[in-house]
Amino acid sequence: MNPSSRIPGHLFLHAPGPTHVPDEVVHAMSRQPMDMADRRLDLTIAACEKGLRRLLHTEAADIFLYAANGHGAWEAVIVNLVEPGQSVLVPGTGHFSEAWALQTQAMGGQVVRTPWTEGLPIDADAVQAALRADTDRSIVAVFAVHTDTASGITSDIAALRTAIDAVGHPALLVVDVVASLGVTPFAMDALGVNVVLGASQKGLMCPPGLGFAAADRRAMAVCERNSSPRFYWDWRMRLSDLSYRKFCGTPPQTLLMGLEAALGLIFQEGVEQVVRRHRLMASMVHAAIARWSEAGALDFFGTQAGSRSDSVTAITVAAGIDPEALRTVARERFQVAIAGGLGPLSGRVFRIGHLGDINAPMILGCLAGVEAAMRVQNIPFGAGAIQDAVACLARG
Repeated sequence: MNPSSRIPGHLFLHAPGPTHVPDEVVHAMSRQPMDMADRRLDLTIAACEKGLRRLLHTEAADIFLYAANGHGAWEAVIVNLVEPGQSVLVPGTGHFSEAWALQTQAMGGQVVRTPWTEGLPIDADAVQAALRADTDRSIVAVFAVHTDTASGITSDIAALRTAIDAVGHPALLVVDVVASLGVTPFAMDALGVNVVLGASQKGLMCPPGLGFAAADRRAMAVCERNSSPRFYWDWRMRLSDLSYRKFCGTPPQTLLMGLEAALGLIFQEGVEQVVRRHRLMASMVHAAIARWSEAGALDFFGTQAGSRSDSVTAITVAAGIDPEALRTVARERFQVAIAGGLGPLSGRVFRIGHLGDINAPMILGCLAGVEAAMRVQNIPFGAGAIQDAVACLARG
C-alpha cells in the first residue's frame, strides 16, 4: 500500500498509547495560544489540577504538570525524592518496572528489585520480605507500576500498602498510573499512596506530551529535605500561583486545553461509568482471545484472569509465529493498529489496547481486523471469537 494514498474511513488505533483522541479534545486544542497574563490561562491550569485531584481521589495532594512524557514524570519523581546513593525498592512487573529501575540508577540512586514471574502481578510478599530485610531503613521509597503496559497486568496497590505497613517501614509509596488512570479505580488517599505519576496519552484521551505528578505532605517534606541538584523538575520551584513558575517557563497551552476538555468528558460520563465501560470492553477482548486460544497458537500472557488489565491485553504466540508480521498486515491491509512486545516480550506477544475514547463497535472492528490478519498469516485460531465478544456485549 502506498503510504501517501488516502484510506477511506479511519485507522483503528488499538495501541495502549497513544490512544484515540476525542473530537472535543481535538477541537479544544485548536484554539489560539493566550498571552501569559491572560486570566483564561490560569483558569485552564486550575481546571486541570482540580480535575486530576478529583480523578485521583485526593483532597490535598499538590499537582505538578510537565511538558514531558511518562519517562519525564519518572525523572521528576526520582530527582525530587531520591538523593544520589539513596535506595529505592522497585517491585518487579516486567519491562516498565525495570526501565524505571534503570532510570533511577542512571540518576545516582541505588535499586533493590524484587523478582518478577512472567504472567503474574507484583508479589506483595516479596515486597514485604525486602522491606523487612532493610533493617537500617535505607530504602526511601517503593516505586510500583500499577498497570504494566508491556504485560497487560494490573497489580494490587492496596496489598503493597499493607506490606509496607506490616513491617512498619517509613518508605514512601510511589505509583505509576500511566496506563491505569481513567480506566481502573484508583483512590490515592484511601490507598495510602504518597506520590502518583501519570501521562496524557492513554486513559486521559490526549495526545502525548503531558506528564504529571501528585505528591502528598509526606512526599513534599522529603522533597524539601532532598539535596539533589535540580531545577526544571523541582517541585519546590513549581509550587506557585504563577503559571510561568508552575511550568518553569511557558506552559504547554494547547495540551492543557486538551486535558481540560478530556477531564470534562470523563466527569460528564461519570468516573464509575468510565470504569464499567472499560471493564466491558476488556471482557469483550478477553472473550475473543479465550476462543482464539483454543487452536493452541495463541494465549493470554497474564496467567491470572483477575490481574489482566482493563487497559491492554498481551497475547502470546507460539514458536514460529511472527507477531510483527501480523501487526503489519493488520495495519496495512485492514487498518487496525495493534502493539508488539517490549523488552523481554519482544517477538513473543502482540498487544491489543482497549482504553481511552473507545466503544464496543471499535472493539468489534479491531477484533475482526486482527482475525482477518491471522487468516492472511495462516495463524491457527479458534472459531467463534467475534460471536463471543458480541454475546459478552449483549450481556453487558
